[in-house]
Amino acid sequence: MVNYVKAVILGLVQGLTEFLPVSSSGHLVLAERLLGIQLPGVTFEVFLHVGTLLSVVWVFRQRLFAIIKSFLALFTRDQLARLAGREDRRFGLLLIAASVPTALIAFGLGDVVERAFGSTLFVGIALTITGGLLWLADSLPGGKKGISETTTLDALLIGVFQGIAIFPGISRSGATISGALFRQMDKKKAAEFSFLLSIPAIVGGGLVEALDIGAGLAEMDWLFYLLGIVAAAGAGIFAIRFFIKLLIKNKLRPFAIYCWAAGVLAVITSL
Repeated sequence: MVNYVKAVILGLVQGLTEFLPVSSSGHLVLAERLLGIQLPGVTFEVFLHVGTLLSVVWVFRQRLFAIIKSFLALFTRDQLARLAGREDRRFGLLLIAASVPTALIAFGLGDVVERAFGSTLFVGIALTITGGLLWLADSLPGGKKGISETTTLDALLIGVFQGIAIFPGISRSGATISGALFRQMDKKKAAEFSFLLSIPAIVGGGLVEALDIGAGLAEMDWLFYLLGIVAAAGAGIFAIRFFIKLLIKNKLRPFAIYCWAAGVLAVITSL
C-alpha cells in the first residue's frame, strides 16, 4: 500500500511541475539532493511521461484532431499547392519547425545537460533565471499574432527556448510561453502552442528513456505504474487549465517569486 501511495504522490508532483512554470526536472534534482527522495527508476519515469502526454492530448484534443485532419486532407484533395493555407495545417507545420531546434539542442548538448543534473548549484541558478523569465512574461501585454500571422522564424525561436529548457531548473512552459510573448503572439495562442509543442518533446524524451528499459515488463507491478499514470494525467490536466487562466490574467509573478526562493535555497545549500 505504501508503494501505491508513493506512485500517486510522484504522479501528482510530475503532472503539476511538468506544466506549471516551475521546472519538473529542477524539482526532481532538488528532491533527490536535498530531500533524499529517489524515483523508482527510469521505467517509472517513462510511464509518468505517458501520463503527462495524455493530459496534453486530452485538453487540446479538438485542436489536435483538427491538425491531423488537415494533414490527412492532403491525401484526399489536391491541396499541396496550399500546404500552409489552412490554419490547423499551418499550426502543425509550425509545431514541426519549432521541434527542430529543440531536438538539435537536446542531442548536441546531451552530455552537458547530464552533468547539469548532478549540480544543485546549476539548478539553483537556472531556477532564478526561470523566475526572471516568468516576471518578464507577466509584464508583457501579449501581442495580437494568431497562428496565421506567426512565422517560421517565430516557431524556430520558440523551439530554441524549449531547447534551453532541457536544462534542469529552466521551466519548459515558462520558457516557451515567454519566447512566444517576446514574438508578440496572443497569450491564448502562445499557451496553446507551448503545450502542444510539449507533445513531441515528451514523446522524444520518453523514447530515449525507454531505450534504457530492459526486458522483464511482464514481472512489473502494473497497478503501481497505472496509478502513477492516472495521477500524472489528472494533475497535468488541472495544471494546464490553471496555468492558462493565470497567464491570461497576468498572475505569473507568484511562480516567479517561488522560483527565486527555490533557486536561492538551492544555491545556498550547494555552497
